Amino acid sequence: MHQPHAERRKRLLAQIGDGVALLPTATIAVRNADNHYPYRADSYFLHLTGFEEPEAVLLLDGRSGKSVLFCRDRNPEMEIWDGFRHGPDGAREVFGFDEAYPLAEMAERIPDLLADCGQLWWPLGHDEAFDRRVNIWLDAVRGRARAGARPPAHYGDLRALLDEMRMVKDEVEIALLRCAGEISAAGHMRAMRAARPGMHEYQLEAELLHVFVGHGARQTAYESIVAAGANACTLHYVANNARINDGELLLIDAGCEYRGYAGDITRTFPANGRFSGPQRDVYEVVLAAQLAGIAAVKPGAVWHAPSDAALGVLAQGMVDLGLLAGTADSVIESGAYRQFYMHGIGHLIGLDVHDVGQRKQDGQWRGYQPGMCTTIEPGLYIRPAPGVPEAFHGIGVRIEDNVLVTADGNEVYTAAAPKTVAGIEALMRGE
Repeated sequence: MHQPHAERRKRLLAQIGDGVALLPTATIAVRNADNHYPYRADSYFLHLTGFEEPEAVLLLDGRSGKSVLFCRDRNPEMEIWDGFRHGPDGAREVFGFDEAYPLAEMAERIPDLLADCGQLWWPLGHDEAFDRRVNIWLDAVRGRARAGARPPAHYGDLRALLDEMRMVKDEVEIALLRCAGEISAAGHMRAMRAARPGMHEYQLEAELLHVFVGHGARQTAYESIVAAGANACTLHYVANNARINDGELLLIDAGCEYRGYAGDITRTFPANGRFSGPQRDVYEVVLAAQLAGIAAVKPGAVWHAPSDAALGVLAQGMVDLGLLAGTADSVIESGAYRQFYMHGIGHLIGLDVHDVGQRKQDGQWRGYQPGMCTTIEPGLYIRPAPGVPEAFHGIGVRIEDNVLVTADGNEVYTAAAPKTVAGIEALMRGE
C-alpha cells in the first residue's frame, strides 16, 4: 500500500521546488486520568504516508527529492504493553521512505536539512508545540551563519498545497471511500430492519456499530445522530437516549471510518414501518430535492449548482405543503425558506468527513472534477410555529448520499441503503 503514498509525496515534492516540507502526525490525546482516546493519525500525514503510529514527523526535501521519516524506535519492553512498532528500518521498508531515523535524532538532523533551502513549508499555526519546535530548528540554522548556513527566507502553510491535492481522489482513495460507503449503507439497513416503537435511540446506534465494527471499521467517521420524532429537528442531535414512539419518524445520520476514509449517510424512515400521509408528503419533497441535487453533480458544473437545484425543489415543496406563502422564487429571494431548511447542500468527503478544499478560486466558484467526492443532503425540519399546519409539527427529514464525480456524470456509491418510500417500507417488512 505504500505505492500511492509515495506517488503523492512525489507530487508534493514537485510543487515545493528547492524547499523543504515538514509535517507532524497527530498527538496522543488524554481522555481522563491515564486513559487515552483511540489514536487516529493526522489526515494530511495519512494522505502522504499511510503510517498510523503516533509521534512521527515527515520531512520532504525538494532539492534531493527525498522523503524522510522520523519515528519511534523499536522498544521491546514498551511493545509488550502497547503493541508493535515499525521503527525506522521497518517504516522505511514497508512505507517506501528514502530515509528514516529515530525521533531522538531530529534535533541534530533537521537543522542540517533546513539549511540553505529556498522555502520552508509546514502547517503554520496548527500545532503551537510543533511551531515552537520548528522555531528551535530554525534558530539552530541561524546559529551556524558564520559557517555559511542560511535559513529559509520564505515560509508557507503546507495545508494550502495539500488541501488542493486532496480534493481530487486517486483510485486507491476512491476504492476505500466506496468501502466506507458500502459498510455505512449496510449499517443503515440493519438499523431499519431492527427499528421498532418502544426501543431507545441508542439501541439503533448499537445496530449501526455492530455492522461497522464487524466489517473492520472500528471507528465512526463522526458522532452518530439517531433522532426520533421532533429530535430530528435538531441538526446535530447526538444524545441518542430518547424512547422511540409509534408513529414517529427516525432520522439516522451516521457513517463509519474505514482505513481512514469516511462514510456519511442519512436516512429517514418510520419507526413502525409505514409513513403517514403528512410524513410521506414531506419526505417526497426532500427526496425530489436530493435527486435534483445529485443530477447537478457532474464535471464542469459549478459548486453551487446542486444547491440551487435542490433549493428550487424544496422551496416549491414548502409552498405546496402550505408551510410558506408566495412562490418558490419569492421564498428563495426573501430567505423565508431558512425557517425549515437552514444548512447547505453538502460537503466534500474523504479522509475527513468534512473534507478539505477551497470551493472558490480567485473569488469564483470552482467546477467539479472527476475524482471529487461530495455529499448531497437536503432536508426539511418543521418545528411548531404560528401558521405551520399542525399535521407537520415535529417532522424532520434529511436524506444524504455520497457522490463521486465521474468522467461522464456521477456515481452514488452509497445507494445500497434504500431511500424511496416503497424501498424503505419493503425493507422494514423484511422483503
